[in-house]
Amino acid sequence: MIDISERAQQHFLRLLSQQGIDGLGIRLRVTSPGTPAANCELEFCEPADLAGGEWTIECAGFDFHVDGASAPWLDHASIDFEPNATGGQLNIRAPKIKGDVPGVEAGLIERVRYVLEAEINPKLASHGGRVSLLEIDADGAVLLQFGGGCHGCGMVDVTLKQGVEKTLRERVPEITAVRDATNHAVGEKPYYSKAEGKSAIA
Repeated sequence: MIDISERAQQHFLRLLSQQGIDGLGIRLRVTSPGTPAANCELEFCEPADLAGGEWTIECAGFDFHVDGASAPWLDHASIDFEPNATGGQLNIRAPKIKGDVPGVEAGLIERVRYVLEAEINPKLASHGGRVSLLEIDADGAVLLQFGGGCHGCGMVDVTLKQGVEKTLRERVPEITAVRDATNHAVGEKPYYSKAEGKSAIA
C-alpha cells in the first residue's frame, strides 16, 4: 500500500528516539481527502492514541500507523527522506489523495467547486480571503459568497471580474455569468478598505 524507504524509516527512528517514550510510533492521515485541499499529516502516536481502525506497518524499530479512513487514498503512496546540508527533506508522494479532476461529464456544480478550491481559493488565501459557491441558476449564472479578507474589500469587484470570473469561465465555459451575493458593508477585516483606499493589513 505505502512504500516507506529505508532512509525515511531511519529518519523516523531518529525522531522517535529523541522523544524518549516507549512504544511511540508514527501515524499518517489524510485531511480533506478527495478534494483539491487534500494533504498528508504525520504525528507521533502512542498505543493509547490508536482508535483501532488503523493499518499498521512494522518498520525497523517502530510501528507506522495509517488512519483507517485515509488508507484508500494512500494506495501507491511513497515516503522518502532526502538528506542535504541543512538536515534533509521528507517527501510524501500520494497521487490519489486529491481524487480525480472532474471531467466534462461531471455536473456543473462539481466542476465549479473544484476550480474554486483548486485554483481560486489558494490565491485568495494570500490575502486572507476565500470564496464559496452558493448556487448556480438554470441559466448558468454562478452566485458566490466572499469571506475573510475579501469580505468588504474595496478591490473585490476587480477580484471578481479579473480573477474569479475569468478563471471560472475559462475552465467551465458553460457558465453565463458570475455574481457576488456578499454584503460587503459588514466586512470586519477587509484586505483593502473602501473608505481609505488602502490595504487594511500592515
